[in-house]
Amino acid sequence: MERKFTTAFAALALVPTVFAATPAQAAGPTAAQLLAKVSSCTVASKAKYATDDGGSSTVNICKSGSAFFWKADMDIDCDGVRTSNCNEDTDPWYQDQTSFETSTGNPFQADKTHYFVIPLPSSRFNYSSSGIKPGSVAAIIYNNKIVYAVFADEGPSNIIGEASYATAKALGINPDPENGGVASGVTYIVFPGSVPSPIESNTAIDSKGATAATAFVNS
Repeated sequence: MERKFTTAFAALALVPTVFAATPAQAAGPTAAQLLAKVSSCTVASKAKYATDDGGSSTVNICKSGSAFFWKADMDIDCDGVRTSNCNEDTDPWYQDQTSFETSTGNPFQADKTHYFVIPLPSSRFNYSSSGIKPGSVAAIIYNNKIVYAVFADEGPSNIIGEASYATAKALGINPDPENGGVASGVTYIVFPGSVPSPIESNTAIDSKGATAATAFVNS
């Protein structure tokens, strides 16, 4: 679901609070191995993205082998199922839907499922024509930690760098949708076509992500 101005305001009040990470990630390559594979950028987007509304456009979507990646900030997506963490009171930009649905036909739950956001298709980049499907898995790396997540929501067509409350928390990033997130240092590596089942299960996401990441590192 498109989040108008979410990245604009979430980035204005970044705080350094670090939250406890979730249990150890699934087996697979290390953060260093993945980062080595994306150390150089073959530009795949036709124009750059901003990380915040009104900011300079500085971020390319890049390609390495079969994967697409970008290096940006992280703003917090709290859209989907209404919970005590994600609702109209905690998130001024809250929407009760996500662009895509779970295996049960419901919106995703942002404080439960590890998911991330890709900008709406535009002349800059069209994820669909690049083989990226709803539910495609990605490795998201911050501070040498990896969290695998699925593509579950779309963002503004000119802004990049956003993931769910649960993804941020698992990475040790403040997940508060209004004043959390981090200003830089996050790498998103998307593996087109690798969709877990059930799509909303973090266990299934970890398994599919680790398999795809291993294949990518060994390619």
